[in-house]
Amino acid sequence: MNHFLSLDQIAGNELRNMLDQARVIKDARNGQPKGTKDADAPLAGHVVALIFEKPSTRTRVSFDVGVRQLGGESLLLSGQEMQLGHGETIADTAKVLSRYVDLIMIRTFEEATLQEMADNATVPVINGLTNDTHPCQIMADLLTLHEKLGDMKGRKVVWLGDGNNVCNSYFHAAGQFGFDMTFCGPENLQPDMRAVEFARERGVNVKISENPEEAVKGADLLVTDTWVSMHDAESARQRRHNLLRPYQVNADLMKTAGTQAYFTHCLPAHRNEEVTSEILDGQQSLAFDAAENRLHAQKAVMRWCLGV
Repeated sequence: MNHFLSLDQIAGNELRNMLDQARVIKDARNGQPKGTKDADAPLAGHVVALIFEKPSTRTRVSFDVGVRQLGGESLLLSGQEMQLGHGETIADTAKVLSRYVDLIMIRTFEEATLQEMADNATVPVINGLTNDTHPCQIMADLLTLHEKLGDMKGRKVVWLGDGNNVCNSYFHAAGQFGFDMTFCGPENLQPDMRAVEFARERGVNVKISENPEEAVKGADLLVTDTWVSMHDAESARQRRHNLLRPYQVNADLMKTAGTQAYFTHCLPAHRNEEVTSEILDGQQSLAFDAAENRLHAQKAVMRWCLGV
């Protein structure tokens, strides 16, 4: 069964095939009305359950639209409606849902919830985000980067700020696609060292830095994410702002990186905190292109999961 849980768990050639298909899917939609189905409608007769324990804009809309464009039907479920892991165990929920639907996408908190869902489902499960990883976002970023840079092998990517779930998945992608990866942020906010070691073990040039001006020189891509979670208390937000302010992506830092450097952000962005509006809206920004490419990349992921 083809679960899509984390980029380090799937063969690199399979990931490349998904991105190749995503490009074909996107090209085929050029000039087509947004509401129309894809020509081959490979998900016709399939139902996809979309489970959201965490709030979402891009993941919810892109998966829902993607299922419809592929000719399938989507069933949106919230964690509150399901009482996931409370009124019924996650394992039992997975077993029951598998009797009704053909594919499950879950956006949740703990990686253990995702894993338990996959371990007990008899249909494929897709990771829409956990506290530890966000592979769907990285697939969209990689699709976008290929459009701008071509093959990523040997390119330099610099992550600035908090080494969070998206950062962890970037290190997994570095290991699979062979691009150099630098983390630049506070020592106590470094990414999961297991993700870092995954990249290192595959021969990737990995660097850990606390100096943004040095880290970004010659970079092909600068990446950042929000400094605070919507669940953080106000006192925690202020502490993180103070800690992360030196890692803001702004005009001076982009100038240091060079004119060849692009910028991206998984969104939503807190403008003029982790990135200035000048950069987010500027010519070097790929953030909104990557947001669009969530749709195409995830359609390819769903087709891979179902073998259609």
